[in-house]
Amino acid sequence: MGVALTRLAQWTAAGYGTGTLEITPLNEVLLKEIIIFVEHFIYDHPQEAKFVFVEPLEWKTNLEPSAFESGYIVSETTVKSEDVDKNGQPLLFLSVPQIRVRSFRQLSQLVFIAKDTKLKEAQACIEANRDPVVKILGSDYSTMTEDSSALNIFHKITSGDDRDNEMKMKVAILLKQLDLHLLNYTLSHISLQIHLNPVPVKKDIELLKSFSGKGEQTVLESIDYTSDYEFLNGCRAPPWRQIRGEICYVLVKPHDVETLCITCSVEGVFLNGGKTDDEGEIDYERKGEVYKDLVTFLKEKSAKFSENMSKQETRFSEEQQKNQIDEAPKKEATYAIHKAISDSDKSKLEKNQINFRKNQMTRRLEPSLNWRTTVDLKDRKTSGKDSQEEKHGGKLEKSRASISHGRAQLLRKSADKAEEIISESSSESEEDEEPPDHRQEANADLPSEYWQIQKLVKYLKGGNQTATVIALCSLRDFNLAQETCQLAIRDVGGLEVLINLLDTDEVKCKIGSLKILKEISHNPQIQRNIVDLGGLPIMVNILNSPYKSLKCLAAETIANVAKFKRARWVVRQHGGITKLVSLLDCAQNSAEPAQLSLYETRDVEVARCGALALWSCSKSYSNKEAIRKAGGIPLLARLLKTSYEDMLIPVVGTLQECASEENYRAAIKAERIIENLVKNLNSENEQLQEHCAMAIYQCAEDEETRDLVRLHGGLKPLASLLNNTDNKERLAAVTGAIWKCSISKENVTKFREYKAIETLVGLLTEQPEEVLVNVCGALGECCQDRENRVIVRKCGGIQPLVNLLVGINQALLVNVTKAIGACAVEPESMVIIDRLDGVRLLWSLLKNPHPDVKASAAWALCPCIQNAKDAGEMVRSFVGGLELVVNLLKSDNKEVLSSVCAAITNIAKDQENLAVITDHGVVPLLSKLANTNNDKLRRHLAEAISHCCMWGRNRVAFGEHKAVAPLVRYLKSSDTNVHRATAQALYQLSEDPDNCITMHENGAVKLLLDMVGSPDQELQEAAAGCISNIRRLALATEKARYN
Repeated sequence: MGVALTRLAQWTAAGYGTGTLEITPLNEVLLKEIIIFVEHFIYDHPQEAKFVFVEPLEWKTNLEPSAFESGYIVSETTVKSEDVDKNGQPLLFLSVPQIRVRSFRQLSQLVFIAKDTKLKEAQACIEANRDPVVKILGSDYSTMTEDSSALNIFHKITSGDDRDNEMKMKVAILLKQLDLHLLNYTLSHISLQIHLNPVPVKKDIELLKSFSGKGEQTVLESIDYTSDYEFLNGCRAPPWRQIRGEICYVLVKPHDVETLCITCSVEGVFLNGGKTDDEGEIDYERKGEVYKDLVTFLKEKSAKFSENMSKQETRFSEEQQKNQIDEAPKKEATYAIHKAISDSDKSKLEKNQINFRKNQMTRRLEPSLNWRTTVDLKDRKTSGKDSQEEKHGGKLEKSRASISHGRAQLLRKSADKAEEIISESSSESEEDEEPPDHRQEANADLPSEYWQIQKLVKYLKGGNQTATVIALCSLRDFNLAQETCQLAIRDVGGLEVLINLLDTDEVKCKIGSLKILKEISHNPQIQRNIVDLGGLPIMVNILNSPYKSLKCLAAETIANVAKFKRARWVVRQHGGITKLVSLLDCAQNSAEPAQLSLYETRDVEVARCGALALWSCSKSYSNKEAIRKAGGIPLLARLLKTSYEDMLIPVVGTLQECASEENYRAAIKAERIIENLVKNLNSENEQLQEHCAMAIYQCAEDEETRDLVRLHGGLKPLASLLNNTDNKERLAAVTGAIWKCSISKENVTKFREYKAIETLVGLLTEQPEEVLVNVCGALGECCQDRENRVIVRKCGGIQPLVNLLVGINQALLVNVTKAIGACAVEPESMVIIDRLDGVRLLWSLLKNPHPDVKASAAWALCPCIQNAKDAGEMVRSFVGGLELVVNLLKSDNKEVLSSVCAAITNIAKDQENLAVITDHGVVPLLSKLANTNNDKLRRHLAEAISHCCMWGRNRVAFGEHKAVAPLVRYLKSSDTNVHRATAQALYQLSEDPDNCITMHENGAVKLLLDMVGSPDQELQEAAAGCISNIRRLALATEKARYN
């Protein structure tokens, strides 16, 4: 962390010790990564999180003492953590506004408390502690550099006298790992940035000048440089600013805002402080965000510029394209000069390159010596064809005239389809980020294999058929799994040649080419290059070949390439899904006993490769539908009956992906696939077990499927697989399947027989979040049964469940709150939850931004309040807790409203608490919800109103807020629970005469009379009591009239 902050963090020019972090994208990336590290530290490294820093991290915070809840001793201006060191000193101490933190556990909790302001807190902490590693580990670490290895750290610590040497060593290594991660991550971030240079900046300014002047139709009134002097490198900024990457400064006068003083730099364009009044000097300090270019900046700052620019957009774009065409010859000349550099200068260039990397933040204006032929799909909307022909076409025509015509066709197809692909792919949900296209450095110290591959590719380009086959065989002798070899083929134009060979009539050349493409297409960059070069449509066509070896190789290569969305789209658009499904039809004419011999034939291998390709393609919803419509499910079901594991893994993998859709789940039941999934759970192959469990997890949303899993004996192998915790991916799949199967009570009984509950409790600690989410979900379902609640309590499961309440994973919080709520039904468990401060933690989750977490926490609070010994006092002890609950009635989420109404029902049983929530305005908020059609909300709302009537003039207030008439309509619902709750609410409201009149006017009497005969005793009594009150009022009115 120290090295990353020293090398990469961008500080203001105020000087060391007093400067602040600039508001730059790079700094934001650094801070966010540090926050993620701190947030997860308490879960990933619970023991190391307790390590006490040598010196506290101290800074000025914007947090108020009221933000701190459980685990802290809070006063008006100070906060102390209950966690203390061996001397009894708190590990977190806040004395507004100064805060001191001395452990990662407290840092993690502080980040959680800070919520939306955590980025500002992290910035303040880093600014006040410029070398945090020294504060954490001691002054010996002030000299820590990039070369510090784990062994060096170990030596430093073990040579000291501290008692906590082992823990200190672990923390030091974790910090070193963070340092390396920050360096690598920010480097990849920097490489993604598009940097400006003086030439396009100058041309943009000249273009804007030509569109500026007096008149309403011009885009600007004026745009001028602040300096007329231009340096040889094209910059106009002073040399001491050029080293900071600044190019020039311009004064822009839009039509509708004041004059803007703008800095154009390699980072982008931003507003500076303008010219000073005294000496006319520029205040270079950045005053806002960084924009990618001048036009984007001005569109954001001036509405008039944006409006006029939209009218001139076509003309402006044409002028920009002309400039780009003019620049093309210059680029070719520059490339020729770079290529002409002699080998004797290589070592010098390597040194320059190293220096360039180290100082890339300040020396970006130096020319790069890297040869790049990157195809940027994002820019193809305006210049796709031109860029392709400029970067690839010309060179290939010179080097290999014999295949230039086919190559040009591929390029045209690729460019013409690019815009189409982008617009189509945006409709699918699962977008995959495309990584930056890395090229080998022209002056890097490359291995000898790189140059040998170059020579072989030349033979591929210019040789006859025999030479081509020999070159292909020679290429296969290299280690094609090595990234250097993969990129070497790509960098010297080998990919284009290999793809062109697929379009020939020579089978041997096709096989050789596909074998190489199959190996190198595991590389994500190569995958995207193959798609860019139009390779996938050719491979899809090969699937129709009569040669089975060609079909296999093409399908396997498609399986490798179709790892991202655009590739999957291309396969579908060219009819690839239907062709791949047809490859599965290998056993149509084979009888069951002859299956063993069938697997030795080439047909089986074709089917396996087809299943592999479908597995990759099935990650897209549209492809899943295409597979189903092509008749893929019956064929997959038939292949699932085999014992050939290499076949089973892709088949089950495809089914697992597709089972997320309801149509597929119905078809899976119809084809009796569950039986075979259960059978394969007993396989020795861990990967097959994982995919079978995952498929069951997806399918077990349906009750019938859950019953089938039980009937076919699938619960026992699932329970036994819980004991194997080494393979975390398989464990996550198995726990997920158990969770979904546990929704059925019959399955829960079986899991109890197989001792699965005890094993699940043991998995509540030291497991990844994916496993914890499923374990808590399974326990939440199992603990609906009393016997299982007892098992969880006796196995010590309450404490780890409560500990998980401090997490941030939304799915985990939903499941763990449900599990705790289920356990709280048992009074003995409730005592433990209360002792561990679990109720306070549940209450704090009502502030969570996610509605599902809020609702789940509120549901869990209901049994806690019901079964706590002194529930009323416990609820009042939470500062601001009752106001928080009442304010949640303003939510738009029906589940949140239902759960909060249920919580208010339990809170209102205590008279003092009822008085408090009445003062907070619970009556008008409940009345506002009365006009709902949701039966679940109706039931809990009616119960809340019934209990809230017990205080003061709340009955009258409900009538005044028009809550009575909507309640009468609830009696027409088909839900008996709604009838009972509504009748009880109406009974309480009928104590007020005006409410009785409203009920009578809205036809309540007739509806209540029908319910007096209900078999539900509570409903009978409430309905009869309400009718009685209405009748008494009528008699009293009649009596008064005669008197």
